Amino acid sequence: MAAKGNNSSRRSSRALAFQVLYGLNFSPAKDLAQLQEAYCASPDVSDRGGEAHPVGFAWELIEGTWTNQKALDEIITRFAQNWRVERIGKIELTILRLAVYEMLYRADVPPKVAINEGIELSKQFGDDKSRNFINGILDAAAKALEAGTITCKY
Repeated sequence: MAAKGNNSSRRSSRALAFQVLYGLNFSPAKDLAQLQEAYCASPDVSDRGGEAHPVGFAWELIEGTWTNQKALDEIITRFAQNWRVERIGKIELTILRLAVYEMLYRADVPPKVAINEGIELSKQFGDDKSRNFINGILDAAAKALEAGTITCKY
């Protein structure tokens, strides 16, 4: 029973991370302090009275995805056949960055879970077409990870 609560908590943390990272597409953070401000200003965080220092799974996803964005975009570009990162919709790109980050940088998240959670985020924030697009890229990245043509960073 506790595991289910943890999964639900992680799912809501992913949704929060998505929302903060998506917002950064329109108002980019120039440094870690601005990233922390964006996180603390998020309605889900500020409604709880904010946090003096960002902590928890959502913050780890936000900071890790933001910090490794260039490397994540290179992986996404590699598997998004005929798509440049600049042409991918902001919702889809944010979901892809989060899921690829979890796949490559989080030892506690198996690739299948990262794919599933990416698809769940696309159901919540994207449309039907984005699900297939996201699934295709994440599946290709997972297969490359399994084959050893890309490596985990943890």
